[in-house]
Amino acid sequence: MTVPLTGVPLPEHAALLKALPDLGYTDVWSSEVAGTDAFTPLALASVWSPGLRLGTAIVPVFTRGPALIAMQAATLAEAAPGRVALGIGASSPVVVGDWNAVPFERPFERSRDVLRFLRTALAGEVVDGAFDTFQVRRFRLERPPAVPPKLLLAALRAKMLRLAAAEADGAVLNWLSVEDVATVRAELAGAPDGFEVTARIFVCPTEDEAVARETARRLIAAYLTVPAYAAFHRWLGRGEVFKAMWDAWAARDRKAALAAIPDEVVDALIVHGSPQRCREHVQRYADAGVTTPVMALLPTPELTAGGPDVLLDTLRALGAR
Repeated sequence: MTVPLTGVPLPEHAALLKALPDLGYTDVWSSEVAGTDAFTPLALASVWSPGLRLGTAIVPVFTRGPALIAMQAATLAEAAPGRVALGIGASSPVVVGDWNAVPFERPFERSRDVLRFLRTALAGEVVDGAFDTFQVRRFRLERPPAVPPKLLLAALRAKMLRLAAAEADGAVLNWLSVEDVATVRAELAGAPDGFEVTARIFVCPTEDEAVARETARRLIAAYLTVPAYAAFHRWLGRGEVFKAMWDAWAARDRKAALAAIPDEVVDALIVHGSPQRCREHVQRYADAGVTTPVMALLPTPELTAGGPDVLLDTLRALGAR
């Protein structure tokens, strides 16, 4: 499950996180865009529910220096030994450049360099030398973790997926359908045994199709007009399907952009329906080759109006235990 849950203050997550293992959940994963940072919710989870595995999906490689990423990851790994997966990725020009005032340059090379730096630094070794996109002088962690975190790389298209397969412990996927998993896995064919394929899957647990699709269309238009995601879906073969949305968005006609997204695309990319139906849809991702399906719960009228008891019941139904 993705944390923090929308609309739930961080202190109120304590009881929910304690309950998650008994509801059938193994992991909690954080993200980092414009809400919470990636590490704080997981630090809280390491104390509130010490049986859960903790993952970041993802920590941007531009918005922190390489040493700071290593220090934060090492701190979390010390708090939760053997239970941390560090997902890193390029993020986007908006997050990196517009919001954090860092040039978004050579994202593939920067991701590769940070991955290589972290592999060495988190093993407790001295890092001293020039990478293609930065230089580090005599850095060594004062508190290297006894069990280094697994290193996962956010990857959308072939080049980054192949880098993940060659040098990371896993890949982090986002915004793909069940049918798309085979296309992505084909680029990971050279990965070693035990390679982890994590996918964030947006879940809208409501049987009101109109509400679910309205929520989904807003999310799809906001994300899949970002250049990296647009290129990803062209690569997946959805160039013609999304052309009308992209054209309307570029013309600043937001209403037309939303209307241009076909129902069948909404239904493929956003899991919705009853909790049982949602769980079955998520299971199909696992059957297709996603080793760690991570639900990201979207707000629904039922969840908003129902309060903590309805949220807990929904989590129980989605976890099916």
